[in-house]
Amino acid sequence: MQFTNQKNDNLLIGIDLGTSRTAVMTNKGFKEIIRSVVGYPKDVIGLKLVGKNQVFGEEALKHHSALTLYHPLEDGIIREASQSDYNAAYELLKHVVEQARQGYTGEVCGVIGVPARASVINKELLLKLAKDILAVAVVVSEPFMVGYYLDKLSNSVIIDIGAGTIDICGMKGTIPSSEDQVTLLKAGDYIDERFESVILQQYPDVQVTRNFLRRIKEEHSFVGEAENPVVVTMRSDGKPVEVDVTDELRMVCESIIPDLIEHLEAIIRGFDPEDQQEALSNIYLAGGGSQIRGIDRFITEQLQAYGDVRVTCVEQSDFIGSAGALKMATEVPPDLWNQVGFLS
Repeated sequence: MQFTNQKNDNLLIGIDLGTSRTAVMTNKGFKEIIRSVVGYPKDVIGLKLVGKNQVFGEEALKHHSALTLYHPLEDGIIREASQSDYNAAYELLKHVVEQARQGYTGEVCGVIGVPARASVINKELLLKLAKDILAVAVVVSEPFMVGYYLDKLSNSVIIDIGAGTIDICGMKGTIPSSEDQVTLLKAGDYIDERFESVILQQYPDVQVTRNFLRRIKEEHSFVGEAENPVVVTMRSDGKPVEVDVTDELRMVCESIIPDLIEHLEAIIRGFDPEDQQEALSNIYLAGGGSQIRGIDRFITEQLQAYGDVRVTCVEQSDFIGSAGALKMATEVPPDLWNQVGFLS
């Protein structure tokens, strides 16, 4: 496969389709992150309030009490619970592409990232949606896109910690096989669920929502020793109270580590023995979970028995997946896209 810079008048788009957030970039300079949520007015008053039949992202979350909200991506893949979820996934993808068009009227070709071990059925479902929205679409493993952007295509490991999944991928100089990748379901949403449960057990009188606790996690999450106490303002019987959640937040953030380490070790063992040390020195953390304070050091310590280990948190973690997708879309001719993913 020969990679060249493609001169293409089509709009090329890279999409990192996430459970919590969807990131998109284009070859025309557009760049945006949107919350992966779609809202529909509950009644005529809700319609009057928002002024439209459907609302996306932060706007939907802002008016949540007036809307029926759908989070159509569960564990990083399209929910199949109902026709409503399917329709919401379609509308979300359509909205993302329309935003990226910025008035462009020609054909749009897109590379879409999904969890490393997403099922064939779900990939086909996503491509079915994309056929009506994109002229050409290919579905590619999210950690592979990160490795592609970093030019870490050999003897490296990419760990993409998202809301719905943690994806671990061993890069061996070829398109990763199923044995080189693993998807774990204990990720950001799992932390949120446990955080809510622990807080309600410890402080039964406080009034909290999972979205409120998610914002606390996103601002203060850490593993290992806390740099400072995490004290937040909550409500008890409608009155503000100060609550120290340091221990609870540390516990739930560290709860994803054992499974991560177990499967990371298995991925490392999958490299040829002479390549394992180099792979251990090239472990990269991406996704929103890579922003958990101290997680690079914590993982390094867990792997100390393996010798020299270097774990690096990537820069611009929110966009790196979509940037890798766009880079691939720009460099690889569309007629070769079927060699790197599922093609529509």
